[in-house]
Amino acid sequence: MQRLQSLNRRLSSLNRCVDSINWRLNPTQSFCSCQIVNNGNNRRKPGEKRKEKETLYSKISPLGNPSIKVTPVIDQWVESGKRVRFAEILRIIHDLRKRNRFSQALEVSEWMENSGLYAFTPTEHAVRLDLIGRVHGYLSAETYFNKLTEQDKTEKTYGALLHCYVRQREVGKSLSHLQTMKEKRICLSAVAYNDIMSLYTNVGQHEKVPDVLNRMKANGVTPDNLSYRICINSYGVRSDFDGMEKVLREMENQPGMKVDWNTYAVVANFYIKAGREDEANSYLVMAEMKLEKKDNLGYNHLISLHAHLGNKDQVLWLWKLQKQTSKCINRDYINVLKSLVRLGEFELAEELLKGWELSGNCYDFRLPLTIIDGYIKKGLCKMAEAKLRNLMNKGKATTPSSWERLSAGYLEMDEPVKASECMKIAVSFEGKHKGWKPDPRVLAKLVDFSPDQLGGKDSDESLSFNSVMPESR
Repeated sequence: MQRLQSLNRRLSSLNRCVDSINWRLNPTQSFCSCQIVNNGNNRRKPGEKRKEKETLYSKISPLGNPSIKVTPVIDQWVESGKRVRFAEILRIIHDLRKRNRFSQALEVSEWMENSGLYAFTPTEHAVRLDLIGRVHGYLSAETYFNKLTEQDKTEKTYGALLHCYVRQREVGKSLSHLQTMKEKRICLSAVAYNDIMSLYTNVGQHEKVPDVLNRMKANGVTPDNLSYRICINSYGVRSDFDGMEKVLREMENQPGMKVDWNTYAVVANFYIKAGREDEANSYLVMAEMKLEKKDNLGYNHLISLHAHLGNKDQVLWLWKLQKQTSKCINRDYINVLKSLVRLGEFELAEELLKGWELSGNCYDFRLPLTIIDGYIKKGLCKMAEAKLRNLMNKGKATTPSSWERLSAGYLEMDEPVKASECMKIAVSFEGKHKGWKPDPRVLAKLVDFSPDQLGGKDSDESLSFNSVMPESR
């Protein structure tokens, strides 16, 4: 009996050795075989998508129309016996704010407080204040703030109300509120000073911005990246390049201050507007050195600035880098197409458009429209028309405004027959494209043409254009 047990142990040990050798010889095959045994019938079939776990966030996130109420969705979720976790409800509010769905975010915040399930801290009250200000205006935000307890009136809630005043450019209210914060010994952070500098910027009082920055430093508050950038902008707007450079040097010499690509791009842009190309190119090089991988917005901005300078090689080089480092979406393609059109590089733009068509991105008429509009501005109306008709023949969507712009382009080239044909296509969209109305100036020119000027055709076309003319004509 003992000999039999000893033999079994040796066989078991031998099997483990064999398995170990097999793993070393072909680890992938061994791993796969283990997966088959372990997963059994639970494995997904080829091409079968993993089933996503249903969450409250996944129910609310797709409701992109701001007019859609989200409270019924939350109520239904709760009535079905499912939990609404605090972290998830905060995530939903954060996501909706990030996507500018402020009315829905406010609705969720109101549900959150009214449910009585969660205790609001000053942070949640500050978010609510910001949302109320965005949706209903600063007067409603004031009402909410005045109802808060003294414990909830902190730097966060005072700051949120200040931001509401600044957003609506209420100079008197903003400065009075800031004074109240000082009197109540509310700690003023860089955010509060940045708000006041933004306020002066938005109302065109740029000369007051540097004084705020100096006061900020005198009060022992360290300026952040945005503080310096707003001040740099205030000098650039006034073409005070010495002042702009001085603030930039101070920013670069601040311990722990990270000067990002955006700051150098702001400086470059002012030099571009001033026609000082050497300085602009120098700062664009510095901006590129600060650009991080997968920062598509950064790439887009720098590509656009290089296009303004006529730097075709830099546009193409940055676009190559952008494609290598990140997934490019339609927005990115539109940006580089606009840049190539600005440079007059229509052949390269057409090649890029073909690349976009093969990229797997969804169809977006704005991409071909970028080239079409470029053709029209250059007087290449026949090429624009060919592109529009080609899209229609393929069953791709176009817009009435694109045909109307082409009609206006033909009118400038003194080709009324072609202008009439394009306008007829534009008018055929009426009622199908919400919000579009024919431009009365284009219609007026077409109506004034005689049948002979429209290629000897009868007057029916003029009558059809008259029918859509505004009554005030």
